[in-house]
Parts: sequence; structure tokens; C-alpha cells
Amino acid sequence: MKRPVSMTAFGRGTHSTATENWTVEIRSVNHRFADINVKLPRKIAALEERIKKSIADYYSRGRVDAFIDRVEKPGSLAQLAPNLPFARDYFNCLLTIKNELGLSGAPELAMFAARPEIVAAPEEQENDIEEIWSRLRTALDAALGHAAMMRENEGLFLRHDIAARLAAFAATLSVIEAVKTELLEKRKAALKERLERLLEGMPIDPMRLAQEGAILADRADITEELVRLGSHLAQFRSFLDLEEPIGRRLDFLTQEMLRELNTMGAKINDAGVAHQIVELKNELEKIREQVQNIE
Repeated sequence: MKRPVSMTAFGRGTHSTATENWTVEIRSVNHRFADINVKLPRKIAALEERIKKSIADYYSRGRVDAFIDRVEKPGSLAQLAPNLPFARDYFNCLLTIKNELGLSGAPELAMFAARPEIVAAPEEQENDIEEIWSRLRTALDAALGHAAMMRENEGLFLRHDIAARLAAFAATLSVIEAVKTELLEKRKAALKERLERLLEGMPIDPMRLAQEGAILADRADITEELVRLGSHLAQFRSFLDLEEPIGRRLDFLTQEMLRELNTMGAKINDAGVAHQIVELKNELEKIREQVQNIE
């Protein structure tokens, strides 16, 4: 499959033989880990692990529900056989009840119809399992193939949407980058003026005053945060081009980017830039929502 792919999909596959129809449905949604669940007829329960393994070849993450249905065609009922040991025991129990309670009449065939165990298809033999698996797998592979196409199409949409949002994010970041020096100088001047007012009338070295103001202002410098955000953006874009599962890495990057934005927000004392940081957080949240669905 082409990456990135979505974890959300639906696929359906069928296979028919002379005696039966197979239907397989695959439904998957996003999940932190791989969680594969299979519902299939009891008689072929021995194939559950093989089915899970086949699904795991397509999914490294996500909750996947597989529904296996096997319907015998008309005319295949000749495979049914009486369960004579059970029927004899059931008949003897009915006779005992009749005699103990002094009831009249005798057990009739209609009484046996209430017990489906008396007439049943023989259990699948070990040497039949491989043949059954071959028929089932045809439908299973078709369902997984259809689901894979849907996942790829959804993944392509997610990739384009995230790329567009990253471009908008980078553009806003460039605006902040362009005014960071001006903001820092304004902060230094404001702090210097504030210190002068607080220390008015007190003997103090002007050079020392300027140094203290610069130290306080440097704590408001957002250069490091901007550099790290730029690095995270580059990583984000490179991950989108990888042919492997990237969902967890993208989720980690969104968390790191939010951390940098929070630090910037705490440092900034400018209403315009503070508003832009809020916009960046909103855009990042939309990216995070999309990332949650990428395998």
C-alpha cells in the first residue's frame, strides 16, 4: 500500500463454490494499537488465528473487526447426518419421564425437532481445513484488498490536507519570525524604562542597569522555539513521504510543536503575536485530529 494510509476503512469480499457462499466484511477504525477481532462460524473456529495473521499483514495499528459468513447452497443438506447416540439418550429420557409420571402415549418425532443437536452437519475433518481455508482466503483477500484501496484513498486526502495546513502554519510562523527582533528590542526598552522608574533616585551604574534589562529581555527571546518549530515542520514533511507507518511519529511531533507554542505564548507580550500563536494552536489541533487517523 502507498503511504500514508488511513486506519478507517470498509471492505467486502465474496467467494462461491458449488456448495457454499462465503462473505467476508472488514471494518476498521483508528486505535493506538493493533486490535483484531474475528467473528466466524463455530465449525471453522480453528482458522481464527490464520485469519488474524492475514489481517495483521495489512494492519500494523487500528481496531479491525472481521465478519465471516458461510452459507450452504440448497442441495448441500445431504451433508447432514443424524446424531444417533444423542437421539437414543434423548428418547430414553423421554420414556423415563413418561413412566415415572404415569403419562400416556409415546415419544413422537415432533419432539425431536425441538432438539437441533439430533440432526447436524458432521464436524469438519482435519484434512478438510486446508481446502476450507483456501476458499475462505479468496473472500478474505478480496475484502482486505478493497479495504486497502479505501485506506489509500483516505490517506491521500489526509496527506494533502495536512500538507496544506503545514504550509499555512509555516506562513504564520514566518510572520512571527520577521518581527521577533523588533519585539525583543521593544521588550528590552520597556524593561529598561521600568527599572529606571523603580530605581529612580537610587545610585546605580547605567551600564549595570542596561545589562540587567538585557538579561530580563533575553528571557522573552523566542528564537529557540522558532528554530525548533522549523525543525519539527521539516520532519513532519519528510515523514509524510515515508513508505511505512508514521502515525505515532506524527502524533509525537504535534505534541512537541504544541509545547513550543505554549512556551512562546508565555514569553510574548504583544497582542498581535499572541493572537497569531492562538491561530497556530488552532491549526495544529486540526492537524492533530487528522493525524489520529493515520496508521
